[in-house]
Amino acid sequence: MNLFITGGAGYIGSHVVKALGEAGHNLLIFDNLSTGHEWAVLYGTLIQGDLADKKLLKETLSNFKPDGVIHFAASIQVEESVRKPIAYYLNNVANSLNLLDVLGELGINYFIYSSTAAVYGIPEVIPITEQTPLNPISPYGASKVMVEKALQDLSHAGGFNYIALRYFNVAGADFMGRIGQAYKETTHLITRALKTAKGEFPKLAIYGTDYPTSDGTCIRDYIHVDDLAQAHILALEYLLETGRSNVMNCGYGHGFSVKEVVNITKKVTGVDFAVEETGRRAGDPPVIVADSKKLRELTGWTPKHDELEYIIQTAWCWERSLNIS
Repeated sequence: MNLFITGGAGYIGSHVVKALGEAGHNLLIFDNLSTGHEWAVLYGTLIQGDLADKKLLKETLSNFKPDGVIHFAASIQVEESVRKPIAYYLNNVANSLNLLDVLGELGINYFIYSSTAAVYGIPEVIPITEQTPLNPISPYGASKVMVEKALQDLSHAGGFNYIALRYFNVAGADFMGRIGQAYKETTHLITRALKTAKGEFPKLAIYGTDYPTSDGTCIRDYIHVDDLAQAHILALEYLLETGRSNVMNCGYGHGFSVKEVVNITKKVTGVDFAVEETGRRAGDPPVIVADSKKLRELTGWTPKHDELEYIIQTAWCWERSLNIS
């Protein structure tokens, strides 16, 4: 199958490219390399381009003639989006509309969208289902809601089929240590903890210890990036077979607290790194856990790496080998 993948040189995109390549698909990756890396593309052909360039986008898609599109390309830092909202709306919304406009002109009608649990904001009920009201509290989350709405409207207009996958906390790395997170500035807890264990940071900050949880710290649903990659393959197969647009949560259905993550990271690394407990960050929900029943039932998705220690081990293997600018 010919598949066109935007943002396929990034963290999650590169792992999906790896899984699709191993499955034998013909892949064309379109990435501006603003946060992605050429070395992370293990399969397919990489074209360096920006979704703002509709001429290049149309030429590329016309020549490749994909059977489907998987759209990862986006800005993803919540805190940055609060400081730079226009940049997020331009990159995440306007550029997505550019892509969708070109797909409509060319009659390409199967689309997998990389969405996020940030669309839910601070939910009142846990676990979070796909019917949970969308109430984003950041421009990042709002930008994803806007694109989901555009996809819904296109689907209702007829002829266009999509699945939006709402990711929870993605972590881990390729078990062979070939690819993993390589952001210049990471805000992910597990990655920051590992970098602290490596000595790149003097200490790890824990934001808030007075939440209504078992140990007072926030709880999150961590999903291994390879399990998430498999979810994309199964969602695409479901979409092609049924032609039914849908939205699906991607998580394991249970969570770990910040302190639990810290303790397991210390166990995996063997480093008793310094931790500083500080005040809450604005907008951090106490608990974020997915109900992924729909994904499991409709696609047959069965996670293989639902173990926090394994997730951290693969990420630690990657971090120890990471000497990339």
